[in-house]
Amino acid sequence: MKVLFIGDIVGKSGRNALREHLPFLREKYQPDIVIVNGENSAHGKGITRKIYDLFVELGVDCVTLGNHAFSKDNILTFINSADRLIRPANMFPASIGKPYLIIEKNDLKVGIYNIYGSIFMDNCTESPFSAMDKLIDNTDCDIRIVDFHGEATSEKQAFMHYFKDRVQLIVGTHTHVQTADEDIFDGCGYLTDVGMTGPYLSVLGRDVDEVLDMMVSGEKTRYTVSENPAILCGLFCEISDSEKKAKFIERIQIKPEC
Repeated sequence: MKVLFIGDIVGKSGRNALREHLPFLREKYQPDIVIVNGENSAHGKGITRKIYDLFVELGVDCVTLGNHAFSKDNILTFINSADRLIRPANMFPASIGKPYLIIEKNDLKVGIYNIYGSIFMDNCTESPFSAMDKLIDNTDCDIRIVDFHGEATSEKQAFMHYFKDRVQLIVGTHTHVQTADEDIFDGCGYLTDVGMTGPYLSVLGRDVDEVLDMMVSGEKTRYTVSENPAILCGLFCEISDSEKKAKFIERIQIKPEC
């Protein structure tokens, strides 16, 4: 089972980078499943139906979300009917949308789960550990993949050590800064944060001058997404169909010409 995970798509620049580079990544890695985190895809906060449809048109198998999942009111009109869209299981409001998706590939059931960190994060309804325990108990899968949307590196690492015997791949999202700790632990592929697919010359995707005005001068500013060309950050992982263990992992980073 070959899995391609593309990190947090930020704004128009990030969407353009995904559209530009995905054909090359498909040719190089030949993935069975493509996952993208889309919670920042609509001008930096949230996702719209139009953008979700774009991801589907590009052949994305699953779109995960995060703390900005409900930033656009538009999502309430389609989240329950969007069959490839999932939201964090343990984030308020818990009654809207679904926290996992099961895909059948290569005669295997692959579960993709969205989990929310509890440290430095708002609207967390319960521990990510108890939430994931419940999801595992209530879903029948051969292979499990988790998007852990969280701020704290310690919580993500602890989550991996707790679930590494029951999950084949754990990919961290949210911070927009790619970490360099990709590895395989007891057959579980892991990366603390996959990074963003968004404006490279920016501050986590935001316009640099605006952020400096806020941080240096204390000015009240808007949330303006940078329009600069995007870096694409992602992860490729190959999981053995027979052993149900990750056997290869590679971090992906494609920078724009600046």
